[in-house]
Amino acid sequence: MQHLTLLTLALTLIATICFAKSPYQSVLQHSRIRGRQHGPNVCAMQKIQGTDKKYFTNCKQWYHRKICGKPTVISYECCPGYEKLPGEKGCPAGKKKSALLACKSSYSSEILDALVSNVNIELLNALHYHMVNRRLTSEDLKHGSAFPSMYQDFNVHIHHYPNGIVTVNCARLVKTDQHATNGIVHVVDRVITAVTNDVHTFIDTDDDLETLRNAVAAAGLTQMLESDGHYTVFAPTNEAFEKIPPEMLTRILEDPVALKDLLNYHILKNMQCAESITSGTPLETLQGTVLEVGCDGADMTLNGKAIIQKKDQLGTNGVIHYINELLIPDSAKTLLELAQGSAVTTATKLFVDAGLGSHLSGSEALTILTPQNEAFKEGVTMTGDLKKLLKNHILKEQLSSGSLYYGQELETLGGIKLRVFVYRNSLCIENSCIVAHDKIGRFGNMFTVDKVLTPPMGTIMDVLKADNRFSLLVGAIQTAGLTELMNQAGSHTVFAPTNDAFSALPKADLNKLMGNPKELASVLKYHMAKEILVSGGVGSHTRLKPLQGDKLELNMRNQTVYINKVPVVEADLMATNGVVHACFECSHVTSVFKCKRRADFLLLRNLERKSYSCNTQIKVEVMAS
Repeated sequence: MQHLTLLTLALTLIATICFAKSPYQSVLQHSRIRGRQHGPNVCAMQKIQGTDKKYFTNCKQWYHRKICGKPTVISYECCPGYEKLPGEKGCPAGKKKSALLACKSSYSSEILDALVSNVNIELLNALHYHMVNRRLTSEDLKHGSAFPSMYQDFNVHIHHYPNGIVTVNCARLVKTDQHATNGIVHVVDRVITAVTNDVHTFIDTDDDLETLRNAVAAAGLTQMLESDGHYTVFAPTNEAFEKIPPEMLTRILEDPVALKDLLNYHILKNMQCAESITSGTPLETLQGTVLEVGCDGADMTLNGKAIIQKKDQLGTNGVIHYINELLIPDSAKTLLELAQGSAVTTATKLFVDAGLGSHLSGSEALTILTPQNEAFKEGVTMTGDLKKLLKNHILKEQLSSGSLYYGQELETLGGIKLRVFVYRNSLCIENSCIVAHDKIGRFGNMFTVDKVLTPPMGTIMDVLKADNRFSLLVGAIQTAGLTELMNQAGSHTVFAPTNDAFSALPKADLNKLMGNPKELASVLKYHMAKEILVSGGVGSHTRLKPLQGDKLELNMRNQTVYINKVPVVEADLMATNGVVHACFECSHVTSVFKCKRRADFLLLRNLERKSYSCNTQIKVEVMAS
């Protein structure tokens, strides 16, 4: 009976908490709002089905009715510090403030056996560690605070989190401020054990963490993990290190910079007990980036792969969670390793097949332009010299997209210069526009781009002459005296009607137009602008000022560029002095001749006038006549 009484007492004791007035109070306030229809001081709680775990509900959880991917049910309970009164709605009574420390939970079989077999020592020490010899209300227990217990003055550590979770030595606080005549009981969900060692001592004494221990020493992080703080260490086991390709692991272990980044990627700036981490919580690391938390059944995952196997190994300066996969940050990877993501697998294989793997695996300071897999889905074929083409996707500097500016020239391994274009909502290098955040590697960076890059090949006139679709346009440009303009240095965009576009005009009308160089020049200049606009720079409503005439209206629909509602059939033929977009229909020429046929007039004499609607054109010609 004595044993049973002591065990019952042990199962009702534990420690403390403080309610912060920022993140914690915000989630508490949301729970109050959701529960107010049930009376004053009632909070809505979400309980994960099949467990005893309850959470104050935030907005996202309330609407999804899920926590970490698991369905929840809603219950309405008294908010902390309040209780029900018989016959009254809600929880109108405020609890009296008194203090003591206590706990409720279940013991593991090992702990239970130890307590029962040595009740006078083990159980007494366990109970004393759950007690603080002073009166502490929930308001006294601040985040990050520590209080000496009645067991050799070993501290109990208090932490609370934005999702409403509060922990005592990583045990979750279940209920606060249960007042008694001689103190206060704060209920937690499991027995807590004394914390005597720092986190480095855990690493130093566990054979399952031998590889990690050696890596920490090599990176010079031992002193940090022994110092005061509130660290969280996701500790990869020996088995986790063994899953990494040997050559990659050896490279990282022998590179002090990469090794330190690797280890700091496993360490958080703040202490995070397992109870505080739910799916979607961003975890900022000492390396400077964040880990993505998710769920795989009952398991918690990091970056969608690593599973937390052992939780809440608490030290005096933080907590350790054991994981079964090594987390490798981009900053510890080579360019080739950066490019092995699922979104760019096609391009990565092409780089390797072209014999460029040595550049991407070495220590050269480079930037790789990697087309996403979607760039190859529309029947794109890699013709010509593949190695030469792909060398022009590798820049001779380690660049960040944030440092690029309009008109900047970037030299490639292929020896050519690529231009940078900055638009309202896009950043492009020639015809390829960046579609994802930079991946910053150990020696080089990777830009993911939307299409295979087309280096400029000669002037605009050279581009037109090299394509049989534009033979009539080339002749028209020569007749109109615009050849020099199309060859001179500068920045031009040309909407180039194909032979089919010219053939769509009545033959007699076309002959008259070709026989009048001045009028022909006016028509052609309406298809030219004195700036470079690639397709990636076209938004839902983009305007371009032509060399002659009114503005051109452009938009993008279903990945097709439209110019004055006429579709561009092939965009982004890059030239050293501009860009050419091919169209089957010359929108201005076609509309002019449609108007002319309807009114039975000759060629308009004022094509340079600003308005080109059909009615206006007819009116202009009548006035001119």
